[in-house]
Amino acid sequence: MDVNEIASVAVTLFLIMDPLGNAPVFNAVLARLAPRRRVPVIARELIIALIILLGFLFAGNAIMLFLGLSQPSLSIAGGVLLFIISLRMILPNGAESSDDVETEDPFIVPLAMPLIAGPSTIAVLLLLSSSQPGKLFHWVIALFLAWLTTTLILVASPKILGLIGPRGSLALKRLMGMILVILATQLLLNGVREFLQSL
Repeated sequence: MDVNEIASVAVTLFLIMDPLGNAPVFNAVLARLAPRRRVPVIARELIIALIILLGFLFAGNAIMLFLGLSQPSLSIAGGVLLFIISLRMILPNGAESSDDVETEDPFIVPLAMPLIAGPSTIAVLLLLSSSQPGKLFHWVIALFLAWLTTTLILVASPKILGLIGPRGSLALKRLMGMILVILATQLLLNGVREFLQSL
């Protein structure tokens, strides 16, 4: 078992899930719920997100064959998508306002999907399962580690946000975004190289 590879994928998935950046959104969406109901709702939504992500991980090859997708195209698309997500994490914008999000008990949308099981996370899992299907067990472990860390942070998010404050949360989010830019660039370059080699 390649521990370094599992750790690298787990960190990548954790950065994409962005629990520190999503914590304010989670708390805003759940603000009208009684405090005793918030943890069960968060747990339910994260379990649903894990099931969705595991489904894409295990069905990655079948999905790619059905849609006629190639490995380079998925690498390039995943790199572009990650790059856009990382730029939104770094650059300030008003797109993250939760004023127009349903604030009653949410179900699947928006917490499970797209905040945790978003398109960028799904793209990375499809890429992993199709490029190295023999290491599927490794990817399951990496996904579970990223998901578990994300779950712990989001459950403890009210205390964490109170401790580091809004500016600290923004600084951490931008730092994670910078790391993700590097990962996205590498993924994009890998896809372009594979495409050129296939010509």
